[in-house]
Amino acid sequence: MTIAPTAPIAPDEKTQEFYVDALRTLDEEGIQYAVGGGYAMAHYTGIARNTKDLDIFVCESDHRRVLEVLGMRGYRTEYFYPFWIAKALHGESFIDILYNSGNGICVVDGTWFEKTEPFDLHGYQTRLIPAEEQLWSKAFVQDRDRYDGGDVAHLILGRGKVFDWERLIQRFKGHERVLLAHLILFGYVYPSEGDCIPDHVMHRLTTVIGNERRWSEKICRGTNIAQKSYLVDVHQFGFTDARLKPWGPLTREELSQFPES
Repeated sequence: MTIAPTAPIAPDEKTQEFYVDALRTLDEEGIQYAVGGGYAMAHYTGIARNTKDLDIFVCESDHRRVLEVLGMRGYRTEYFYPFWIAKALHGESFIDILYNSGNGICVVDGTWFEKTEPFDLHGYQTRLIPAEEQLWSKAFVQDRDRYDGGDVAHLILGRGKVFDWERLIQRFKGHERVLLAHLILFGYVYPSEGDCIPDHVMHRLTTVIGNERRWSEKICRGTNIAQKSYLVDVHQFGFTDARLKPWGPLTREELSQFPES
């Protein structure tokens, strides 16, 4: 089946002007970024829905400069969780500025911008993050109050036949089970669309998983995909939070930014 790109339901005119002015400001300053979130989802899946904000992805090394530039432009800026997300605000409208993920795994670096896709955002020519990175960042969102598995399935449906699967597999290195779980569910959801996932991808992932080392350490990796749902394992059942170094990428200081942790 062929899925035509679309756009999310447009916000009000003042919000559109804010989004465009902010993107133009970053372009004029030569700061690398790409648009994700609801705009990328609509383009890659053909599903139009309301979007409460604009998500932009910037290199981890650039987030301070992004906030400085947008602050000088007159917008309010603030860090939400300093190690991975900040905001630019104008009235009731806001832009999420992402440079990592909540589990610290999906660090934004220069490779995110190697295969961006041209995009017209409210009349302004910009670019979207690749569909592969959109999937990667959503695959780990599996908590009780937010589950992005449906978005992952729709990304595979809309773009699976043209994915750079090798690149996607490399993104999930060390987390192959997460990707395979989504692919297995895709086959259940869309039994007629098996050609969206090459056979060699399933074989590659199952082979890697079959050769995984046995774990003797009592750690819980559930916090990588569902922080709230697995805190009981960390606080009561004696498991080590796999987000923490040396098992994961986060320091205790970074983890303490989450009030629930």
